[in-house]
Amino acid sequence: MSARHGLVEADPNEAAVAIEPVEASSLPAWRDRLGGDRRRWLEASGFTGERGSFCLIPGEDGAVRSVILVTGGADEPGAGMWDWASLPMALPRGTYRLAGPLAAEAAATGWALACYRFDRYRKPQREPARLVWPDECDRRRVLRTADAVAMVRDLVNTPSNDMGPEELGAAAGALAAEYGARVTTIVGDELLARGFPAIHAVGRASVRQPRLIDLVWGEPDRPKLTLVGKGVCFDTGGLDIKTSAGMKLMKKDMGGAAIVLGLARMIMDAALPVRLRVLVPAVENSISGNAMRPLDVVATRKGLSVEIGNTDAEGRVILADALHEAATEAPNLLIDCATLTGAARVALGPELPVLFCNDDALAESLLAHGRAVDEPLWRLPLWPGYRRLLDGKTADLTNAPDSPFAGAILAALFLAEFVEPVRSWVHIDAMAWNVTARPGRPEGGEASGLRALYALVAQRFPTG
Repeated sequence: MSARHGLVEADPNEAAVAIEPVEASSLPAWRDRLGGDRRRWLEASGFTGERGSFCLIPGEDGAVRSVILVTGGADEPGAGMWDWASLPMALPRGTYRLAGPLAAEAAATGWALACYRFDRYRKPQREPARLVWPDECDRRRVLRTADAVAMVRDLVNTPSNDMGPEELGAAAGALAAEYGARVTTIVGDELLARGFPAIHAVGRASVRQPRLIDLVWGEPDRPKLTLVGKGVCFDTGGLDIKTSAGMKLMKKDMGGAAIVLGLARMIMDAALPVRLRVLVPAVENSISGNAMRPLDVVATRKGLSVEIGNTDAEGRVILADALHEAATEAPNLLIDCATLTGAARVALGPELPVLFCNDDALAESLLAHGRAVDEPLWRLPLWPGYRRLLDGKTADLTNAPDSPFAGAILAALFLAEFVEPVRSWVHIDAMAWNVTARPGRPEGGEASGLRALYALVAQRFPTG
């Protein structure tokens, strides 16, 4: 199948090099069973035996005969998936196969994710090593994950000159066409006529018109699942302009939109029995003569007025209109994803998305799925004692309370004003970016929380 993922069919004319996985917990006993020559080779090559480390074992002709890889156990989170991800770009070019007891699907998934490269604007780097598809592996499930993650990464990595609101809408349209979904888009001043004033207020200063992207798929009588993603395609901060360092990565401020589109891809590809709706408010937060100003009062679709305490807290403003529209249908499950607050990153860093949820059982289920697939999240409270800080002085709400504390919680409480009467709501505040490279997770755009969210949805709405 797809060489893009480094996974190939076995070639009878090519001898594939065996990869022998050894669980870290059993490594000492495994060493004791080795013959003298192999043991001396491992010691001479500096093999550390740490998880994810590997050693090339040569044959008599000097060619690689096998590879030893140290992995986690099959019952550990992710079944050692990221250990396998250390191999494709580190092994010599060629074709490899799995040998010995292993978690085949985790190995194939880790391999596929590690083969991702964003080469749209440069010559491709070296080709990854190829892995023969393991026999005991659900290929469709592996490719479903790999394709969705790659799509999210591509969208986030694409610079804003090629990924504005219109291009984000086109990406949603292409996804819809692939799976037989329907997309409608409300653009520019039509947002005012159709009752989405907050999205318009944030995006009107850009020459690239704001829009609401609305994708629908599935039979109308099925349980309703609605996804909402923040689609700020570039964020200058508005008149409360960001510093140059703060603005540099703002092409990723549509990461929430990318993640929900990736999740929609997985849901549609698996044909989960849901009526899926995806809402993406897509804007650029720019500066011009008609940009919203500090202490302007902005209307929302719900009828609540919002005092703009800071023009750089624009994501929650556009999400207000989209979340209220989602809530009017009272979906069985509502999920929103957003690169919403720096406060979340200060609290938990770039690798751990923040979870807010108004349903304790649902939150515990999502946390458990995150641990199971080795994509953990961390829950913060929707602390009602801070709600008073959202009261505006001249409007119903302020988008940026004067308090310097609890920024992620305050942003989540702001969104909570627009999700009633939904009783099962998940809000993910994520970085959507790898600051440093790790096996299978290159520096750049990332589908933060995607696999955990899909595992939750697939369990909640099973096929068959």
